[in-house]
Amino acid sequence: MSTSTDSVEGGTVASTPKPATIYDVALAAGVSHQTVSRFLRGFEGIRPETRERVVRALDELGYRPNLTARSLKSGRSHRIGALTHEISHVGPSRVAQGASTAAREAGYVLDLVSLDVHDAREIEESLELLTQQDLAGVLALASTDEMVRAFETTEFRVPAYIAAEADDALTGHPSELTGVGLPGLIAHLAELGHRTVVHIAGPSTWAAARNRINAYEAAAERHGLRSLGVLPGDWSARSGYEAIAALAELPAATAYVAANDQMALGAMLALKERGRRIPDDVSVVGLDDIPEAAYFDPPLTTLRNDFESQGRASVAELLARIEGTPVRAVQRPPSQLIVRRSSGPPPAEGGRPRDIRS
Repeated sequence: MSTSTDSVEGGTVASTPKPATIYDVALAAGVSHQTVSRFLRGFEGIRPETRERVVRALDELGYRPNLTARSLKSGRSHRIGALTHEISHVGPSRVAQGASTAAREAGYVLDLVSLDVHDAREIEESLELLTQQDLAGVLALASTDEMVRAFETTEFRVPAYIAAEADDALTGHPSELTGVGLPGLIAHLAELGHRTVVHIAGPSTWAAARNRINAYEAAAERHGLRSLGVLPGDWSARSGYEAIAALAELPAATAYVAANDQMALGAMLALKERGRRIPDDVSVVGLDDIPEAAYFDPPLTTLRNDFESQGRASVAELLARIEGTPVRAVQRPPSQLIVRRSSGPPPAEGGRPRDIRS
């Protein structure tokens, strides 16, 4: 980053940083300023090695586009209003993070507003406020049925995109996670020798939770496993704990499949408190592979899910509507089975411990 020095009577003041320009970036990357400009506008026809040099130069110089000047020159805003909810949960927060990064790389600022899905008045007021802002577009990161309904009935004055997981039961086209990934997780348990399983589900108003239940049940049947029930949860570790702790008697299942890693964490503690050793007596697996999953006790077998790419794909859809261009394809890595020490063969018949609460 270049610097400037201001003169004063009797000497000079300390140098202050001067923001890098695209010409600085072009010089550092060894390319023309037109190439840098095309990169910042999302042009795809740039050679990979050139693109890499530009990205490296942008990072090293800390380049930030002058959005105010660009807006004045183009006569349009470069701000995106993004609505989300349950930001304390790993999935929504990482989707929002991916969306924010993608918007910044495209020269936009993402203004994130988190809503309480249970407060209809708050949703209405936030949507009303957002429609009055000078925005280039609105991105609705919706996970629940309530949020989808609220967004679908709102008249936005600018291009808008509702990023919501489709309901597999309605579309008949499961995602890679539910169509391939989760069945692979169930296949892992079947290969270990498990024959009885229980599912700890997310909230029923989330399409993601319903999709995971359906995928779990279909995969269990396909691999010859018997499901002994679906326990309710709300994605939190507390709900996973309570799902197990509230049972008068534990089912005779040798494996528990939690719909996310946090609920698996809570379930593991509750099972241990009831005398179950993991994985000697019962296996526990989760979904999402949060950073902490590798440090559970024992480390959790789970299904890695790339949330950031979901956020990036959502921004790509919205930018196509804003700029009137084809949608830029976003590479979404397939889910990946991560086997750790929380899953193992089931105990021999007759070898299950007694429930200490029964």
